[in-house]
Amino acid sequence: MNLQFNIEYRTYYGQELVLNIVNSRGSEANSVCQYRMHTYDGLLWTVDINRDIKPGTVIDYFYSVHVGDHEERRGWSVAPHRVMFNSVQALNYRIFDHWREIPNNAFLYSSAVTDCIVGAKEDNLKLEKYSKFVCLKVRAPQLGVGDRLCLIGADPLMGSWKEQKAVKMTQVAINEWAACLDANQLASNKLEFKLAIVNPNKEYSPMWENCNNRTIELPAMEEGDALVYEISEANFTLPPTRVAGTLVPLFSLRSDASFGVGDFGDLKKMVDWVSQTQQKVLQILPINDTTTTHTWTDSYPYSCISIFALHPQYADLNSLPALKDKTQKARFEKERRQLNALPQIDYERVNELKNEYLRLIYEQEGKTTISSKEFKAFFAENESWLVPYAQYSMLRDKYGTAEFAQWPDHNQWDESERKMLSTSSNKAYKEVEFFYYVQFILSSQLKAVHEYAISKHVILKGDIPIGVNRNGCDVWTEPRYFNLNGQAGAPPDEFSVNGQNWGFPTYNWDAMIADDCQWWLRRFQNMAHYFDAYRIDHVLGFFRIWEIPVHAVHGLLGQFAPSLGMTREEIEGYGLHWQEELFTQPFITDWVLDRIFREHANEVREKYIEKTWGNRYKMRSEYDTQRKVEAAFSGMETDKDIWIRDGLYALISDVLFVRDHKDPNKFHPRISVQMDFIYESLYDCDKHAFNTLYNDYFYRRNNQYWYQEAMKKLPKLVNATRMLVCAEDLGMVPDCVAWVMDELRILSLEIQSMPKDPKVRFGHLGANPYRSVSTISTHDMATLRQWWDEDWNRAQEYYNTMLHQGGPAPHPMPGWLARDIVERHLTSPSMLCVLSIQDWMSIDERLRLADADAERINIPANPKHYWRYRMHVSIEQLMKNEEFNKNITELIAKSGR
Repeated sequence: MNLQFNIEYRTYYGQELVLNIVNSRGSEANSVCQYRMHTYDGLLWTVDINRDIKPGTVIDYFYSVHVGDHEERRGWSVAPHRVMFNSVQALNYRIFDHWREIPNNAFLYSSAVTDCIVGAKEDNLKLEKYSKFVCLKVRAPQLGVGDRLCLIGADPLMGSWKEQKAVKMTQVAINEWAACLDANQLASNKLEFKLAIVNPNKEYSPMWENCNNRTIELPAMEEGDALVYEISEANFTLPPTRVAGTLVPLFSLRSDASFGVGDFGDLKKMVDWVSQTQQKVLQILPINDTTTTHTWTDSYPYSCISIFALHPQYADLNSLPALKDKTQKARFEKERRQLNALPQIDYERVNELKNEYLRLIYEQEGKTTISSKEFKAFFAENESWLVPYAQYSMLRDKYGTAEFAQWPDHNQWDESERKMLSTSSNKAYKEVEFFYYVQFILSSQLKAVHEYAISKHVILKGDIPIGVNRNGCDVWTEPRYFNLNGQAGAPPDEFSVNGQNWGFPTYNWDAMIADDCQWWLRRFQNMAHYFDAYRIDHVLGFFRIWEIPVHAVHGLLGQFAPSLGMTREEIEGYGLHWQEELFTQPFITDWVLDRIFREHANEVREKYIEKTWGNRYKMRSEYDTQRKVEAAFSGMETDKDIWIRDGLYALISDVLFVRDHKDPNKFHPRISVQMDFIYESLYDCDKHAFNTLYNDYFYRRNNQYWYQEAMKKLPKLVNATRMLVCAEDLGMVPDCVAWVMDELRILSLEIQSMPKDPKVRFGHLGANPYRSVSTISTHDMATLRQWWDEDWNRAQEYYNTMLHQGGPAPHPMPGWLARDIVERHLTSPSMLCVLSIQDWMSIDERLRLADADAERINIPANPKHYWRYRMHVSIEQLMKNEEFNKNITELIAKSGR
């Protein structure tokens, strides 16, 4: 069969267009065959291909621009071009395409919209016996549930403008419709037509396009010819998709049948509640395995040990075969009831018992499961990560620690051991088989929840943490991707004046980019098995990460990495005379010591510091880093001990500049140093020079650089799947973040109490961009009710200026006021309005928890926070609460979501 592909694309000298046909089957699935195209005028590009193609075959493809062997850019490949060979007679196909950028409405092509909300179904064009024909293709992403597209035109073959004789089109790809016309039956070689939406269940049917008539001049055709035209996107004036949803950590779910912690069975029940209240989104926090110590400190869900493995605590034991040992069965049922009655999660007891239960089920049922074709398919698909994860988990438990550097052997994954760990007859395989079994159970259960959510038209939204545990399997397996001499965190904000130190290793982006970001691509693609939308945690980390030295406890001594450090000459160019020792060593004087330590100042002078010259001091070598101080005060918890310890931390971080981690001759102004003693000691003219330098550095100097860094990574990742991409873009946000997110059509996060506009105290909900997620609070923040009582003056200003209420603000927050705030958020323009379960419940005084402080999920300022919040009502009780559910349903309907 002869194929000719044609596209108009304006190039400059040296550029070439390349046609990329995607292989969809066999061992080469998702690889591409490339064909160089040709042009005579730098505008119209064409390529002729001769291939043996059977009728009924479908080809997906995209175009890219190359300079030599380098791909300079590519068309949007998430929803590629498609051509269907549906003729048994045509031998010559001429295909006319448009170049595809990421469309402004890219979110309408996400599986969240097409699969969950609309429930669109693709079909094949029926085989035709036309000796020559014209195929018209068009993208129509605006269509809703039950909508169909049709052609209405002047030619009798297209109905002579009569709606009842319109040509029905077939949805052949994601939001793409096609129809074939018998060229022998056309009255003219000029086609004039429009598109229309038909839906017998809607009053607007049929709805015609809001544009001029479309026209196509057909070239001369011979027998055996087929013309395929990709016409411009359908033009319908329809309201944008806006939906509401709920955020709740999976571990926080409570049902009558759960085992003291939310699990995948509870998640399925929560889908029912979301669907029942006319919501469309159910968002959870990360669910990856975090097990390093088998203690409550593993409750931190953002410290995963594997980007693929799911946490065993989420196994739904009720969906597994029952234990045959009646004594054991009764014992576990008794434990389950006790754990499930607790107001909060007993993380250690829950995980100890669940793992014991899984061991017993594995011994009872494992042999049958492992020999099943479903398990074998799972193992084959996931073997690359599953095998090292299983060995890591076995060694962690065997040696009693996740710190693999302390293991007597296997301090790093050995690829040569993969075969014996993958061979069922081998002893090494038997040692790790349990971990294979558990991950198979978890994956199967979560996939079942995902499929159930789609059937209920609910978008399951996951969360991708920015970091991984430094003692986890990912670092053990592929250490080249990580910088272990740094710690990831966040600069100071209203949550934490000392910044946040997450302890994660930072990424070696040079190695990752050299590998075409395969580690991240695998991660995102794995998420797509379970979710249709996701939140990128701390998206700023893809631009630059706040990198803290390993010797630091707080985040104040960090610097953005990568970033453009400043030379001594550049610093002096701002009018600040460079004094390296004064600016880079802790500023310790008598007046500083007296201010920090007061009556303990002399004790500090005698034990922790030593005199240098004049009235200046330095830290003694055994206390000259925050980690050394932390070790010295380990186990010392009196008020005095904490006072001195934290004061020493403050002394060590009291510097004006920090040295660049890579180049010792470059420096970075220390974040928020204006609150410290070194800054206070400067002359006013030096303060002015430093402030100018500081603002330039943090808000202007790196903007273009960080934009380029993000564009090396994020385009590959957001285009790796059809999941709806949302980002947490809070914090110290440089201007370039908005540029990238707009270019890649990523949804931002909008919180009214944390406006992105620095000139206002509260954001205006009506100004939210459509491409955003609106919410009241996140898991890192106080809930609405807590926030209201934290700062009465702030609440009063919000009450008067944003809610336009007179008089004093009521405390504690009454239900009617919470309902008003929720309603205002629902009516915002944001595509998604996702509220925490606590904020939804705040509108009902009879349902919500009496103690608002008990609703808090996380306190970011506390790195050792225990993540144990549970809903105080079961999902079954929630389902039966007709008044509350009716209240939510009415609010959503009223908002137009």
